[in-house]
Parts: sequence; structure tokens; C-alpha cells
Amino acid sequence: MDPVTKALNELHRRISGLTDGEVASYIPKLAQADPDDFGIAITSMGGRRYQAGKADTEFTIQSVSKPFVYALALTDLGPDEMLRRVGAEPSGEAFNAISLEPVTGRPANPMVNAGAIATTALVAAADPEARSARILDCLSAFAGRRLGYDEEVYASEAASGDRNRALAYLMRSAGSLTDDAYAVTATYFRQCSVLVTAADLAVMAATLANGGRNPVTGERVVERSVAVRTLAVMATCGMYDGAGEWLLNVGLPAKSGVAGGLIAASPGRFGVAVYSPPLDREGNSVRGVAALTAMSERLTLHLMHAPVHLTATVTDTGHGARSSRTRSPEQTALLNRSRQRIIAVGAQGELEFTETEQLLGAVEGAVPATPGWLVLDLMAVTGIRPGSAAMLAAGLADIAQRGHRIVVAAQEPFLAAADGHPDWQAFTSRDDAVAWCEDRLLAGEAPLAPSAPSAPS
Repeated sequence: MDPVTKALNELHRRISGLTDGEVASYIPKLAQADPDDFGIAITSMGGRRYQAGKADTEFTIQSVSKPFVYALALTDLGPDEMLRRVGAEPSGEAFNAISLEPVTGRPANPMVNAGAIATTALVAAADPEARSARILDCLSAFAGRRLGYDEEVYASEAASGDRNRALAYLMRSAGSLTDDAYAVTATYFRQCSVLVTAADLAVMAATLANGGRNPVTGERVVERSVAVRTLAVMATCGMYDGAGEWLLNVGLPAKSGVAGGLIAASPGRFGVAVYSPPLDREGNSVRGVAALTAMSERLTLHLMHAPVHLTATVTDTGHGARSSRTRSPEQTALLNRSRQRIIAVGAQGELEFTETEQLLGAVEGAVPATPGWLVLDLMAVTGIRPGSAAMLAAGLADIAQRGHRIVVAAQEPFLAAADGHPDWQAFTSRDDAVAWCEDRLLAGEAPLAPSAPSAPS
């Protein structure tokens, strides 16, 4: 099991014990959700996907649809006209509050219900059916697969949606909504009833984090400028009247939904999603908030901590690493014949989540099935976050279990990390590390025997 999935499983076990919150009941069908359902999923910028728990359980997207429909309307109208029609200021109020400007009736932002209804009406289409089809196409492109509807939830929302219709009629009377109020809310209810999984939402969030390009399918869904504005609105308004505290504690653009979905985007790193139906008083998933708070702290994901990365993390990968040591012709011939046995992977810069994941991906791609020696050259690494260090150690431990010998070359400040890993051989230069591997190979030593997999706990 890869280290990211291991970390997610551990986080899932810790957070599963939380029993606070209540399942949403104002939409009758949502009250039937299982409060014990809990799944976490991550999609990286490289398109790699990780999950734990019930990440493949389907539920309705609800308000998590709002940023993606906003991105669609923003693409249609452009930033100036979009801002003229729907504001971008945090309301500091509940998701279903009457947050309209006096006189103009302009809603405060597209993340509260009034603003989301107005945004839905701004999606260009000839009629309500065509508008629903465009919205479903957009959400599907973000998810990287064709999505569908939960017709029962749609019917339940339509039967209990008087407050949302009232908001639409208020905007209609003020002139900020020009379409038929009843038809627009019907389209909005259908948008909220789209079925997704936490795994889908992680891909959708990752698409925004990746500047509008889906990292799994490679499709450009929206332009980078649209993704940037969408993330900005999510950061300030996505968590309703808990948005300020969320930005202080977690520091990531996010959006929640009353069915228990919660997404967050770490720009340039990954998208993450949680599904857990019990909600706090602000209407946000209790376990979702706890999981993402812990993840942000562990991996130092807060936006205000984000460094600027100007260089590639992985500097080289490959077989046949050789030292500068003088060898006899016979020894040189043996080393040449055994070039697949010694692999060297180099890295540079600061290792955070994305960089560590890239490094582990490069290592996995270079390590052969037959046990050998892995030289991990960290001489040019300038720093590593605690969570990333644990992630790297877990990945190397998995490789060591398969019989490979781990040899690390690093600067003195980082060699202390090797003290807690007796199976690692540590050196202060790459040349010394490779030479040690060559000496072992020439002496006829075999690498470590593969370990039997541990029993699941």
C-alpha cells in the first residue's frame, strides 16, 4: 500500500470516532443518509488518486456544485459582467439567508443559495432543459466521467424548496433575476441532485487546483483565470458563516454541501474531498472539517505557507549508477553486467506533499522487480516538512519490504532522520553511497530478502 493511502487510512480511523453533528433533514430524502458513512479521497496534480473508507459511495452533490456552475457562468459572461450580476463578498450568514443588496437585489456571492440560483440562471442556454444539460456536461467534465441524477432527491427538493423559490422571487421583484423564478429554481434543484462520490469530488477539486485542467483526463475544462477566480470565491465564501474561521485554521479554498460532501483545493498540489453526512451548525460536514483541519496541519497546506517552486524536484533517475572508484577490468565488467541492480534517484529543493509524492513516484518507476540497491540522493534537498518526511519514510519502508536495500545520501542536518531507520545506510555524499553499493555487489552480497506482508490490523 502506498504511503498516501496509508496516511489516509490512518486519518480515517482517527476521525471515524467523531459522532457530533446531525444529518440534514430539511430535505426529507437527505434525512435517510447513514450517519456512519465516511470516505476521503485525494487526486494529485499528476492524476494519481488515493482514497480511504466509503469514497466510492454515491450521494448528491448539493451545494458543492456551486463553484463549478459559477466557473461555467463566469466563462459565459466574463469577470466584469459576472461581478455586476453576482457579488463576491462574504455574507457572514447562513447558506439560505436573504443576502441581497438593497435596491439592486444583487446576491452577496455565488456560494450562498441566493447567489447560486442567480448564477444558475446566468448559464447561457436556450431553455431550462438545455441549461440543465450544459450544467451536467460541465460537472461531468470536472469529474472526468459521465454523471447522473438522483431523481428521488430532485423530487424531494422540489417538494420542499419553498424558501429557495422565495429567494428567486425576491430577486425577480428586484430585477436581479430576469428568468422565470420557478423554472430557475427547478434547474437549481436538478443541479443539486447530481450524484457523485468523494472520489469524483477529489478530481473536480483537483481540476480547479490544476488551473482548470483535469489532471486525470487531461481535458481543459475552464481557463486558468476562471479557476483562479473560482478558488478565490471559495476561499472567502465557500464555508458560509464559518468561512473566516475555516480560512484561519485550514487555509484552503473549500466548499461544503448539506448531503455531507466537502471539497478543498490546494493549488498546484491536489484536490481533496470528504463524504460524511452529519453536519455542524454552519451546515458543514463535522468529520470533513476535522479531517481537512488535521491534513492541513500535518502537511502544512495553509495558503499563507505556500512557497514558490522554481525548479523540478526529481533531478535524475536510472539504473547503472557508478561511483568514481577505480575498479579492475573484471570488476568493471561485473558492474556493467549488473547495472540494473544499483538505481539512483536524485531530488532537490524543499520537499512538501507534491514534491514528496513526485519523488516517490519516480522511485517506484525506477525500482525493478528484482531486489537491488536504491541510492536516494538528497544532497540538494534544502528542507522537508514533518508530514512529508513520514510519507517518504513510509514509501521507502514499502520498497525495503520488497527486498531492496535503501541507501541515502544527504547533508548532515538530514542524516539524523536515518537514525530511526536502521535498515537505511546513510552517507554524506552520493559517490560514497554508490561506492558502498558497488562494494556489496562485488563481494557477492545479496540485498535484503523480501519481507512477508504484515497482517491487516
